[in-house]
Amino acid sequence: MSEQENVGVVKHMFELVEQGNLPAALNMLAEDVYWQSPVTRTGSKYLTWYKPRNSRKEVGDFFIELSNKMEIERFQVSDVIAQGNKVVVEGKNKGTVKSTGRSYEHDWIMIFELQDGKIIRNQHYYDTMDLVQHFID
Repeated sequence: MSEQENVGVVKHMFELVEQGNLPAALNMLAEDVYWQSPVTRTGSKYLTWYKPRNSRKEVGDFFIELSNKMEIERFQVSDVIAQGNKVVVEGKNKGTVKSTGRSYEHDWIMIFELQDGKIIRNQHYYDTMDLVQHFID
């Protein structure tokens, strides 16, 4: 697929997630997708969703776990860059931690790899301390 087609796949997946259509969004992924959000070597008892996922079902569990802990109010994409089968997306999130009611905002970068029109890899980078501090009363 062309770089523009790969960008279209990633953007469409974001649209489906924003619409709350998780089954359709998960269908944009390869069955054996590798998904890690956030990519970090430092674990946290608060960010329980941070472990790598290796299938559509596990990515679905990631979204469920994340939505049980966070209320995402804004998910803003600011830039998209494609080269070959990789798409890099830069953006910002704003939301509320459900357990504390505290608002957060952070910047992020996601790197997607695609094959045959499916996302086969996603690595999501952000400063986890930006988020962890909002879990602590």
